[in-house]
Amino acid sequence: MTVLLTLAILLLIAIAIWQMTKIFELSQLKTEVSQVATDKDNRYNGILMFVFLIFIYGITIFSFAKYSKTLLPVAASEHGVDYDQLMWVSFAIIFFVQTITQALLHYFSYKYRGKEGNKALYYADNDRLEFIWTIIPVIVLAGLIIWGLYTWTNIMDINDEDDPLIVELYAQQFNWTARYGGADNVLGEANVRRIDIAKANILGIDENDPNASDDVIVKELHLPVGRKINFKFRSQDVLHSAYMPHFRAQMNCVPGMTTEFSFTPTITTADMRQDPDVIDKVKRTNAIRAERAAAGEENSDPWEFDYILLCNKICGKSHYNMQMKIIVETEEEYNAWIEGQQTFAQQMEMQ
Repeated sequence: MTVLLTLAILLLIAIAIWQMTKIFELSQLKTEVSQVATDKDNRYNGILMFVFLIFIYGITIFSFAKYSKTLLPVAASEHGVDYDQLMWVSFAIIFFVQTITQALLHYFSYKYRGKEGNKALYYADNDRLEFIWTIIPVIVLAGLIIWGLYTWTNIMDINDEDDPLIVELYAQQFNWTARYGGADNVLGEANVRRIDIAKANILGIDENDPNASDDVIVKELHLPVGRKINFKFRSQDVLHSAYMPHFRAQMNCVPGMTTEFSFTPTITTADMRQDPDVIDKVKRTNAIRAERAAAGEENSDPWEFDYILLCNKICGKSHYNMQMKIIVETEEEYNAWIEGQQTFAQQMEMQ
């Protein structure tokens, strides 16, 4: 195989040298072909500009009509509505400006195409026009930036108001672990230096911290609907990113420090499964799975919608597999689930 690759490379080099030699020979020949565009050339270029204008408008309309549902899933957190509104307003402004400027660009490219006998006019400057097309973008962008900062400040206002549930998400190659504060809703102290695999202390929790005894460590994230959640993020090894698309939440998990994010879930998993768009997606996905299973490509087990936590930083060879299921349920269902989990103290007693 190495010999074949070597011969192929040598052959390609020989062809490249041969072609460069021909180009050099042609460049030495005198030619009478004019390089100046004619009226016919300019007319064709103008028509092509209009064709391209129609094409980009057509592909834009088609993309929005067919793929708009894939831009973002349904917002399932309180701040998600503001997040989406800001995004759609930004999109609307961008596409409005793009539509106007592209139409003018292509129209004037055709209208003022070169013609024999026409003399091009050039204006060195126009203070009024420059002021107009400078001040308008400044005002629009300033408005978007102020609105964006206001929205971001509200999203990142992490506090203890409204009795938030405290949850830690711990990232490591290539899985997630969730830790709840237990009955006192206070997380025990933890540090990666205290990790003891032999004792199953995989999060490095301080066993002498009284707040740690009732902590609950799980591999599936349960959240009560309508209750504020204060998340704390840690990483054991490399930079990860906790991404929960339905909740419009993303936060880096940085080794050696704790980062935070807060949101309030608004739609339970059961209610989300009744959403027409979700039902349609589930049907289409299961149809594709059935086709692939029939071809022997993958398991045919039907898929059912679940919220999901992903890693949004490429963290290694199994990055794609770094996921955690999220279940949003009623307060009663959550309380029943959390009461059925072992505490950190109980786990240590079993060692």
